[in-house]
Amino acid sequence: MTLAEPAMLAGTWESLKVHSGRKLLVGTGVPALLGAGLLSVYDVSDCAHPRLLNPGAGTDPRMPLPITAHEGGFSPDGRTYWSSGTEGVLSAVDLTDPAAPTVIWQGWMGMSGHGFGISPDGNRLYLSNNFGGLAVLDISAVQRRDAGAQVQQVASMSWTDGWATQHSIPVTYDGNPYLFTVDEGGSGGVKLIDLADETNPAIVNSIKLEINLPENIDSQVASGMGGSAFAYESHYCSADRPVNPTALACGWVSSGIRVFDVSDPFDVKEIAYYNPPAMTSRNLERSNSPHALASVIGVPILSVPAVLQAAIGGRFDLGEAGSSRSGMVVAGDLSTDWCFSPPEWRGNDLWVSCSDNGFVTLRLSEDVYTPPADQRSTIGS
Repeated sequence: MTLAEPAMLAGTWESLKVHSGRKLLVGTGVPALLGAGLLSVYDVSDCAHPRLLNPGAGTDPRMPLPITAHEGGFSPDGRTYWSSGTEGVLSAVDLTDPAAPTVIWQGWMGMSGHGFGISPDGNRLYLSNNFGGLAVLDISAVQRRDAGAQVQQVASMSWTDGWATQHSIPVTYDGNPYLFTVDEGGSGGVKLIDLADETNPAIVNSIKLEINLPENIDSQVASGMGGSAFAYESHYCSADRPVNPTALACGWVSSGIRVFDVSDPFDVKEIAYYNPPAMTSRNLERSNSPHALASVIGVPILSVPAVLQAAIGGRFDLGEAGSSRSGMVVAGDLSTDWCFSPPEWRGNDLWVSCSDNGFVTLRLSEDVYTPPADQRSTIGS
């Protein structure tokens, strides 16, 4: 079945999410980085036959909702869908009656917003900042449906090794709250943030691939040229459960799917990876791939801040940055795939989606991973 409502036809970017408890699927219309007005809600209790619930507001172009959109996700109880626009506007859409979505709070939260994570009780939202960082927001009044509910900022933090911060996964270890926070741009990788004092969150560890280290950014450029806007950046991750997670799986764009043992979050080990087959020079065969579409350019622009930082620190060797691919500033060749999706944990299997290869099921060896009895794929929104 094809979903052909305006929000779907516009493209849903990073907003298409499912709430498994309420069996709802929601997506907003985002034609290019930023969208507005379109939001469609589906009943997916029979996933083979999704049923549109809101033919009026949000779906009918004559009845737009007052939202902006790039990314979105559900509160844990599924009653609220939060929509985030790249210009910094955050909107809370009440889905108590999914046939009548209604904006119940909206605010401008800063120069630029991205994805987020929400605490299990629905009272805190961790909003990513595209300039590298996040804000801790108290959304408890919205969660309670207080009259005249307002959202308060509890804390904010920033960093310089990554940008376009993507999303956060709230987890606990031995009852203590943390976030796994992912940077989409630069060389930030995944940060472990301690929330013991939520007014003063602290980065206490990070996960990076070797090619993300400052001394290797020149090699990253040499390899990434001709691959288009993204190179070897992290994007979306999922923990295998929210309490004492044992593993974290990530779509790491041109580095494929990466899986880490995080049972001890201060001693993380990579346990598996998968690089999908390259569709080199088969751009025209992949007309529905964002990678193929973006490959009109070849320069890995998401790496630019990391390049500048490495150069300022004296760690960028222009000679090492050159390769046979250096002239590929246009017409990228799909020499790698782009893996953006958060892998879905299914026992020892991971369900993933990559831009050129589409849906793929991966199986982890029992030698490296044992699924916990309470395994539950967790992405934070």
